Amino acid sequence: MQLPFLDLTWLSLFSYGETPPVVPDSFLGGSALHLRYFALDGIPFPGLPKLHLSATHLVDLTLSNIPHSGYISPEAMAALLSVLSSLQTLYLRFQSPQSHPDWVNRRLPPSKRSVIPALKYFNFKGVIEYLEDLVTYIDAPQLDYFHTTFFNQIDFDGPRLAQFISRTPALGDDEARVEFDDYTASVGLPGFTIAISCIEPDWQLSSVAQICNSCLPPLSMIEDLYIEHRYSRRVWKNDAIENTLWLELLLPFPAVKNLYLSRNFAPGIVAALQEMVGTEVLPSLQNIFMKGLEPSGLFQKNIGKFVAARQLSGHPIAISVLN
Repeated sequence: MQLPFLDLTWLSLFSYGETPPVVPDSFLGGSALHLRYFALDGIPFPGLPKLHLSATHLVDLTLSNIPHSGYISPEAMAALLSVLSSLQTLYLRFQSPQSHPDWVNRRLPPSKRSVIPALKYFNFKGVIEYLEDLVTYIDAPQLDYFHTTFFNQIDFDGPRLAQFISRTPALGDDEARVEFDDYTASVGLPGFTIAISCIEPDWQLSSVAQICNSCLPPLSMIEDLYIEHRYSRRVWKNDAIENTLWLELLLPFPAVKNLYLSRNFAPGIVAALQEMVGTEVLPSLQNIFMKGLEPSGLFQKNIGKFVAARQLSGHPIAISVLN
């Protein structure tokens, strides 16, 4: 395997052992002129940037479960991508949050970004700092699907990611979905999704609120907002802390007219909204659609207060229950 395979077009290597083998720099003689599909799963390959400088016809690059010993810096990754003019699909998924850039010695943003002209699908898993650095170096004008999973962190601040999404024409539309399940929380618009690996409900809610406020471009065009659950056993507290987090989550959606709520979240969100006297949150709201929930008791009281307050402010709201 240290000799060049001149006609090789498809190669996949994977390892599920605790001590993965390291692919040496001499792999394939450092050349892969006709390689179109290359996948590594759980295997470090220090010579990857060098090899792919010759693999200019690569269409699909999949780097999954990357161990920390196989870490490649955002700068090196961007340099590699800049020569892959035919690349359409990219998976870049790290094994743990241990793989992160050195922000102490960060370089200044480049004066000119590299264009990845054919890239259509990008799937990333890692820490937000890595993706923040990577998207500073690249543009992907044809990208039409972008899925990101972040490891759980205390702070999510992604202004460079927001800029990258803004300058990618196919990403974003007038609809947004916020979803929670037993292991992740996510926010998605047509074309892209940002998910966070987290199991605690309050951390999930805090993380998604931060993503909506700091990692996305302005959401002033979103008119339909869905807040849904995929839980099998999660229980929400619906307390004052969660009320505050719900308001933080909803704040960046000034144009939402239609709010779709699953029954797990409707009581907590309505309780948070009824505490707002004015229309600082969801000022354009016209309809609330609740799925599988029959209004009764405290919930009926809270939603009644909210509807009455909006009626007095000249912003009437209709309530509908969906099956």
